[in-house]
Amino acid sequence: MSKETNQQWGGRFSEPTDAFVARFTASVDFDQRLYKQDIQGSIAHARMLEKVGVLTEKERDDIIRGLGEIRIEIERGEFEWSVALEDVHMNIEAALTKKIGITGKKLHTGRSRNDQVATDIRLYMRDEIDLVLAEISRLQQGLLDLAEKEADTIMPGFTHLQTAQPVTFGHHLLAWFEMLSRDYERFADCRKRVNIMPLGAAALAGTTYPIDRNYTAELLQFDAPAGNSLDAVSDRDFGIEFCAASSLLLMHMTRMSEELVLWTSAQFNFINLPDRFCTGSSIMPQKKNPDVPELVRGKSGRVYGHLMSLLTLMKSQPLAYNKDNQEDKEPLFDAVDTVKGCLRAFGDMIPAIESRKEEMREAARRGFSTATDLADYLVRKGVAFRDAHEIVGLSVAYGIKTKKDLSDMTLEELQQFSDTIEQDVFDVLTLEGSVAARNHIGGTAPDQVRAAVDRGRDLIAARGE
Repeated sequence: MSKETNQQWGGRFSEPTDAFVARFTASVDFDQRLYKQDIQGSIAHARMLEKVGVLTEKERDDIIRGLGEIRIEIERGEFEWSVALEDVHMNIEAALTKKIGITGKKLHTGRSRNDQVATDIRLYMRDEIDLVLAEISRLQQGLLDLAEKEADTIMPGFTHLQTAQPVTFGHHLLAWFEMLSRDYERFADCRKRVNIMPLGAAALAGTTYPIDRNYTAELLQFDAPAGNSLDAVSDRDFGIEFCAASSLLLMHMTRMSEELVLWTSAQFNFINLPDRFCTGSSIMPQKKNPDVPELVRGKSGRVYGHLMSLLTLMKSQPLAYNKDNQEDKEPLFDAVDTVKGCLRAFGDMIPAIESRKEEMREAARRGFSTATDLADYLVRKGVAFRDAHEIVGLSVAYGIKTKKDLSDMTLEELQQFSDTIEQDVFDVLTLEGSVAARNHIGGTAPDQVRAAVDRGRDLIAARGE
């Protein structure tokens, strides 16, 4: 074990740490991304220590100055990270002591690496959640703009991937918007539980120094200090919750991705994705592969895995802190990176989607998608619904046999199944008439789609991002 390591925690030990064990237990290779938050927390801690009389003003100022210089060195790529110093916290503290002398050793007064790392990770997650929320809003704005543009574009709505009823492309896009609205709420709600400050819990039982946790929380913009020191250093619920919200978000994005992949296929041919979001084949010159939605669809698995990893990590852990918790960061960091990457890709791609209106309309026309409208028409004429259902079923069977859509049949052809049917039936059998008839909140009518777009824009504006 190096002298550097001994200066931090080695007084109790009589022999060096095995070289492999030192590498095996070190986390600096991945937790160095927490440097901003570590320095931020240390500056607040130093200010608090000066306020309660543990540090002098000069000591506080020297610490803040030294930490500021270290941050600049890190951001310039000039900082030398040492595996021997284990983690981001001890690397920064050692560099501070080297820079300003014995005062650097006073910074750790009244805290432990346990509450320090718990604070850093919460500060980091708070920052990252804010970025995720902004990316969700950006993607939603892109969906709203495209939905408004496609409010009148008729396409088939599906159940069981079979043509069900006509909808509009704009209406379909707004279903994605609703999914993302729930995702936004989950991340925003998760942020509330992230924004609780562990600092002051020390190793597990608090500290005998006269610290002011409320003051530190105020400096770091936490909502409140954690209420129990044991729980403060060992809680990782917020990481699990973030991964749960991320899993739901990625699940929604896989549904979007699957539809985009289907729609770009020759069999559907509903949309075109610009070339910049696709790749070709090394052997088949004609291919244009929708790699972005396919990759987003695939990345869901790693986020689901991170959720299970963190649940398993915390399973059966006794209070308080255990070294197991070092394993929280890599899955959490990768979940953050994956979610932000997927949202950015979709945020760039969605507004660039080009619809193929005629292909969409023809697909809706082919599948007897106005059959339910015919049944509703008969019910309004006084026919019992079950009888209307049978009449329409017979009409569809006839259409399959004659290769005619309901709207292509003559009045005489339709009347052979019910003499209740009159000339006005053709007002509901057209695709446009069918879509326009569902003129209620959440319905498919183009005016309702535009109204939903307006509501969505008001929702995003109210977030104040």
